[in-house]
Amino acid sequence: MKLLRRSEWALLAFILVYSSVPTVGGLIRVLELAGGPTIAPPNPRALADPLPITVHILTSFVFCLAGALQFLPSIKRQHPAVHRINGRVVAIAGCMSAATGLWMTHDYTFPAGLQGSLLYWVRIVLGSSMMVLIVWAVIAIRSRDRFRHTASILRAYAIGQGASTQTVMGIAWIVFAGSEATGPVRDAIMVSAWILNLAVAEILIRRLPKPGTRRTGSARQRSVIDRAKGTV
Repeated sequence: MKLLRRSEWALLAFILVYSSVPTVGGLIRVLELAGGPTIAPPNPRALADPLPITVHILTSFVFCLAGALQFLPSIKRQHPAVHRINGRVVAIAGCMSAATGLWMTHDYTFPAGLQGSLLYWVRIVLGSSMMVLIVWAVIAIRSRDRFRHTASILRAYAIGQGASTQTVMGIAWIVFAGSEATGPVRDAIMVSAWILNLAVAEILIRRLPKPGTRRTGSARQRSVIDRAKGTV
């Protein structure tokens, strides 16, 4: 029995590669803060208060990579215990990632070129929303509401993957403009990345089986069978 279908392996590989774009830089930062060699440009905020950024990088790494497994149908179907245990890890990591993101947004002092009012408030709103969505996903699955569970975790995952899309869009801007984006342009790129991710999440949610779909289909089948029996 195959663990995953070919399409699932392709999806998993894409998510892992996509998630690694900001993760590599983040792990390099963690190694630096732990006393390793300096590779990335200095970050005075991280040096002054390394705890929130270290926890944020590590939990975001777990949330994005372990979270990718939660969307694979074969894992859900063939290994439900793995799906449940991994789901708990993902939920805890996601909440810690969002909480430390809010911590840094509020407590760190950012230069105006790195975070304006727009980006500050969007980070506050989305970080809070990510935590609420994860909690709601847990409540939904305990109520056996799989549609709301999957929809909520998809939205939370889209928010958590913001850094990946932001990195890709930031690199594209450097290639296009020849320099790194700062100020309002940077804010706009960062916010646009979250909007794009959430738009993709909504498209995927629309394709999910709606609650009662199977029951409705079964009812129709029974109705057809009953009518057929009535004609005999």
